[in-house]
Amino acid sequence: MREGARTPFTAVRDAAVRLEGGAHDYDALMEMATDRRFVLLGEATHGTSEFYRMRDEITRRLVGECGFDGVAVEGDCPDSWRVSRYVQGQGGDDAEGALADFRRFPVWMWRNRQVAELVRWLRGFNTGRPLERRVGFYGLDLYSLYRSAEAVIGYLDAVDPDQAQRARRLYACLDHACDPQAYGYEAAFGIRPNCREAAVAQLVAVRARMCEYLRRDGVPALDAQFYAERNAEVVVNAETYYRAMFSGRADTWNLRDAHMRDMLLALSRYCVDRGGSGRLVVWAHNSHIGDARATEARRRGEWNLGQLMREHAGDEVLLVGFTTYAGRVAAASRWGGDVELKTVRPALADSYEHLFRSTRLDRFFLPLHEPVTAPLDEAMLERFIGVIYLPETERASHYYGADLRGQFDAVFHLDETDAVDPLDVPAHWEPGTTAEEESLGG
Repeated sequence: MREGARTPFTAVRDAAVRLEGGAHDYDALMEMATDRRFVLLGEATHGTSEFYRMRDEITRRLVGECGFDGVAVEGDCPDSWRVSRYVQGQGGDDAEGALADFRRFPVWMWRNRQVAELVRWLRGFNTGRPLERRVGFYGLDLYSLYRSAEAVIGYLDAVDPDQAQRARRLYACLDHACDPQAYGYEAAFGIRPNCREAAVAQLVAVRARMCEYLRRDGVPALDAQFYAERNAEVVVNAETYYRAMFSGRADTWNLRDAHMRDMLLALSRYCVDRGGSGRLVVWAHNSHIGDARATEARRRGEWNLGQLMREHAGDEVLLVGFTTYAGRVAAASRWGGDVELKTVRPALADSYEHLFRSTRLDRFFLPLHEPVTAPLDEAMLERFIGVIYLPETERASHYYGADLRGQFDAVFHLDETDAVDPLDVPAHWEPGTTAEEESLGG
């Protein structure tokens, strides 16, 4: 290497803006977000307190200073709608009660104290504002097959009882007593007929009567109609998703992220119809937020929300990643398992996280489209921890190759982080002691 040549290390040192823990830590990001319609905020884990807190602070500024219409999360539509009603001053919940519908694993991902603080702030922000200008809290995901079907029927019971009875007949095909994965298995292998035609027929019926249903009550009618229509679409896509679970990972991953894109775009249009700006903040994992074309996922035939939004909306989209080197995280050891307080191992030596640690900047913001960051075009490992963390298989389970500059517009890095605080604390949860330390008598 010639003398003075720039390296990834010097690129980070020269471009990074160190975080001081003050009011100006997010000024550089706010400048980048000024003209964006969608700001997608990631996370390297689903259980890190600092990621939630930082996204909360950023969201407050985007809502309060830039007129964003609310936050859309990697959560289910019915669960999030209850939160949205709370933040808009409807219903009898408090902040923690509004999160009570998040009952599906992983409960701690949204039922935690950090999220409760955000929704409490959103409620306060909305106080005194006209209904059409109140910000919301919305779900992008598609796991809620049966609860979404129930939501459609509940809406039709109120506005069109005859259609409600038709919906019950169509959705009876799903067998509401059945587990959605069991349904998917049986439908995929012909043990029972699949219900896609019935689900599509009901979605078409709801849309066909949209104008008739909207002739009442202004914004409340628009809200109820939108909620019913989106849940009808969730039923269509969830039914397909659960059948596709038995045909390969890329199929289900792509279905899910395409659904999230469609839901996000529909939310933006709905916010405009409601009298807002159509601008939304998104909270989801880095693996959904970062453009999949810049990661190993592309070779597996996978796309994701960040890629699809860039393809649809171009420069109106801002993709922001969050990384950590070590610390603690709330995660399970198996799907459906209890949340545990786990130690995050120091990042591998050939990873971005290790590179960031080596700069000794501790906590910083890194804009990635400045020419000075060009050496970061070289792909490195990047860590991702979802709802399950398996440190004993760290490399295979939690890393993939990525080109950070292609993946994100900017990144926040923190050398050491701690776990979120679940609202439903399990008996074995001991603040200050990880599950691993506990098992060793630490």
